[in-house]
Amino acid sequence: MLKVTLKQLRYFVTVAEHQSIAAAARSLHISQPAITHAMGLLEDHFDLQLFLRHHAQGVSLTTSGEDLLVRARSLLAHAIELETNVRDLGPGLQGRLEIGCFFTLAPMYMPPLITEFLRLHPQVDLRLYEANQDQLNHSLHQGTFDLAFMYSLALDQDFISEALIEPMPHILLDPLHPLAKKDSISLAELVEFPMVLLDVAPSRNYFTGLFRNQGLEPWIKYRSPSFETVRGFVAHGMGYSVLVTKPEAGVDYNGNALITKPITEEVEPGYISMTWLEAKRPTRLMSAFQEFAKQHFQSQ
Repeated sequence: MLKVTLKQLRYFVTVAEHQSIAAAARSLHISQPAITHAMGLLEDHFDLQLFLRHHAQGVSLTTSGEDLLVRARSLLAHAIELETNVRDLGPGLQGRLEIGCFFTLAPMYMPPLITEFLRLHPQVDLRLYEANQDQLNHSLHQGTFDLAFMYSLALDQDFISEALIEPMPHILLDPLHPLAKKDSISLAELVEFPMVLLDVAPSRNYFTGLFRNQGLEPWIKYRSPSFETVRGFVAHGMGYSVLVTKPEAGVDYNGNALITKPITEEVEPGYISMTWLEAKRPTRLMSAFQEFAKQHFQSQ
């Protein structure tokens, strides 16, 4: 008779990952004695020592424990997949969907997309996480995110990426900038003025690449990894910036005016894509959301 439960295996994996019963208890929001008891039952059932106890230093896995960890992780992953697939058999969409989005894109694109999807499918538990490109790549590989909305730049080969929109970069200025009266501005004109760079991957390489593809080098005087901080510096006359995301409000956080101008030269757009791991088998929920997202962006 099978005496090992998924709960016990989940406790075991958490202890192994934290290398501490106390830390695992905090993570799982249960008592230390409950975890200790569950680990004792596992060891009794398999007649194996799974952990070496180091008192103040926590615990470490034995060779048998390391072997069980691999099998337990696989079994728990299959259990989650089974639960999701069974839920997919129901008449309406339900279950959880974990979505990542590049942090500068999320405020503009995610609220209307997610709000409308959840209005149509209220039983879905959809969770959005904003992150930079490296974090999105890592979370997709780890299976933390089902899919992510991100720039189609420097993506790993084991991702599937579907382009959704191709917004053009623009120049951001304060109204008193010497170039503010022009209808459009060339990159050659901009190199004479200080630039405020959105200093985060992959944006930094994309924006500086726009200049270097024209044989130019921008005068980067200020840098920030924050989209709104860049806009704030520009609004206070610290320089211009080149950005892709263009909020409708022509002001910064403090209400200072900002203006945008198109780039005179023909430049590469900033491709925004929906991306997921090629090895990941889409659930019915994930496939439905992908199709909805494509239709949503096509209608914009």
